Amino acid sequence: MSKRIVIALGGNALGSNLEEQMKAVKNTAVAIADLIEEGNEIVIAHGNGPQVGMIQNEFAKEHEDYTAAPMSVCSAMSQGYIGYDLQNALREELLDRGIQKDCATMLTQVEVSPDDPAFKNPTKPIGSFMTKEEADELVREKGYKVIEDSGRGYRRVV
Repeated sequence: MSKRIVIALGGNALGSNLEEQMKAVKNTAVAIADLIEEGNEIVIAHGNGPQVGMIQNEFAKEHEDYTAAPMSVCSAMSQGYIGYDLQNALREELLDRGIQKDCATMLTQVEVSPDDPAFKNPTKPIGSFMTKEEADELVREKGYKVIEDSGRGYRRVV
């Protein structure tokens, strides 16, 4: 009996650079194709915290005249390229198995009230890991909030 299965992929599961992401989506596509081959309908949701931070912060480190895009634009960019890579890897895996199924990526947006009390205490880590010194500099220069994240270094929180 077929089922509708929702798969949630964390942004960290997708790697920390393009090469890692391509490998991760290819491996993920194999597992998802197995479920589709069994007759299931699949919906994939994914995180993008590391990718958003990379778009916003890493590019700025390499280009001093770069003006960082707003968080909403960085989020849309990462949703788009992650979805694009996932759908292409899945479509290729399905075609390799002789399965003719369409794959589509849908960008989403949620509007949050600017008065939401969560903005006073951000908790969602984004971007790459930093040393304590790099984190302190980011706080000093841009006023961002950072946290120590799971013993792996410091990250910006939004």
